[in-house]
Amino acid sequence: MANNFSDDFQIKGKFSIKKASTEYKGKLTKEEGTQILIQEKEKLRELQEKLYADGSKSLLVVLQAMDAAGKDSLIEHVFGGVNPQGCNVTSFKTPSSKEYSHDFLWRHYWALPQKGMIGIFNRSHYESVLVCKVHPEYNLSEKTWDSVKDFDKTFWENRYESIRNFEKHLAQNGTTIVKIFLHISKDEQKKRLLDRINEQEKNWKFSAADLPERALFDEYMNCYETAINETSKDKAPWYVIPADNKWFARLSAIQIIIDTLEKMDLQFPQLSKEDKAGLDDAKKLLESE
Repeated sequence: MANNFSDDFQIKGKFSIKKASTEYKGKLTKEEGTQILIQEKEKLRELQEKLYADGSKSLLVVLQAMDAAGKDSLIEHVFGGVNPQGCNVTSFKTPSSKEYSHDFLWRHYWALPQKGMIGIFNRSHYESVLVCKVHPEYNLSEKTWDSVKDFDKTFWENRYESIRNFEKHLAQNGTTIVKIFLHISKDEQKKRLLDRINEQEKNWKFSAADLPERALFDEYMNCYETAINETSKDKAPWYVIPADNKWFARLSAIQIIIDTLEKMDLQFPQLSKEDKAGLDDAKKLLESE
């Protein structure tokens, strides 16, 4: 690709969220980026078909971000051209009572993509070390812990270790993992929330519950920084994408996903001599009708 940002945004060493740009867009204009996205969507569609035909591997795309960072629209614009039979999106909300009756990873196992499929997590198992770290009292709903005092340094270290082991297990069993954090600035988030209030057709997107969470923006940034540093591994890398410009975030995401699929060395199934002979016989039969 002429403009490829995958390497730029992959976290390989120590990550500092304060040093990570939210507004970088390379040397592209919005018009150029939008045109490239159209071309890349066709490439993604072809790779998804090969993944489906290969049938031996799967791809899990994890999307995390603050409210209004553009997760939903990114899914729409990046994956809008793929075959829906080969792609599944799961949005993780507050756990149900049934989900709370299991360990915190249980509900995510149920949503994993089967071989040949792309699975997209809109929010994910990382909520357990993000929103549940900002609001540790939420963990009490698991009914395993007696007090907020139980959520000490060791507790969080164990959570990160569980996540690393979960992702390691997936990688060892045929699932390639891409984790994307859409990094939006507090000013841009404010603008988008105001747009949801001021533009009638966007009113449905606004939730008053977003405002108390916005007041904890800096706490969330600290949690993201720690989570990314604790869990960005070769087999499950984090990519931190500047998200103040939605068109650039979408282009960066699709390029990362395309690069990942290309590295999976996907192959269309090879027919045996007997199967090829059967095709020749079928062709002759059809042509003789």
